[in-house]
Amino acid sequence: MPDITVTTLVVLCLAAGAAGWIDAVVGGGLLLLPALLLGLPHVPAAHILGTNKAVAIVGTSGAAVTYARKAPVRIGTALRIGLAALAGSMTGAFFAAGISSDVLRPVIMVVLLAVAAFVMLRPRFGRTAQEGTAPRVTRARTVTAIVLVGGGIGLYDGLFGPGTGTFLVLALTAVLHLDLVTASATAKIVNVCTNAGALAMFAYQGNVMWQLAGLMAVFNLAGGLMGARMALSRGSGFVRGVLLVVVFSLVAKLAFDQWNG
Repeated sequence: MPDITVTTLVVLCLAAGAAGWIDAVVGGGLLLLPALLLGLPHVPAAHILGTNKAVAIVGTSGAAVTYARKAPVRIGTALRIGLAALAGSMTGAFFAAGISSDVLRPVIMVVLLAVAAFVMLRPRFGRTAQEGTAPRVTRARTVTAIVLVGGGIGLYDGLFGPGTGTFLVLALTAVLHLDLVTASATAKIVNVCTNAGALAMFAYQGNVMWQLAGLMAVFNLAGGLMGARMALSRGSGFVRGVLLVVVFSLVAKLAFDQWNG
């Protein structure tokens, strides 16, 4: 673990807790990775990405278990998508070692703005299934979800990571006609697989700061459990509102650091 001040360590742990809560509600990577990039600016990007996965998989697993117990999740479908995502994330992680932090920040900003624009332009997105008007999910749509959603977003998760959970929620809602809460629940199971695949590759390459990750993971787990319970109790409107607030806050912060760094 690199030399880290007590203040930075406390901030990173609090960020991990907040990230667990946010990630359980709106998807993985929207806070944890930017926090690590900002808090550890001189650490190689590959170590940041690997440590991010080691922390995130703990909170995501806790949220996945909570969702699976209470939300109407098709576990079999989620696991099939997850296996494709695991293979994709391992492939992406293999090529991630050469990425620099200077490249990551603008990529994150573009990704987050795209997510925000989509959600704002589609205010009814993610509510169709709850209103009982969702079309029947065909076998072709399920295969599309496995190959494109699982494999494609899994590849992105291993290579970059930010917004993966959010992309999964949006894609699963669009392809499988799920409401946002059920999509979030399904996405958590898939996201555990993508984190596992990427983490395995980063660990093999020696790109994980295990001591720091272990400490942050405790806070991330607590936040993830709390966020999953709140999303289940408050519904899709709550999920959408949190998503937009988080996205715009992060874009503003990353833009300030990028242009004043």
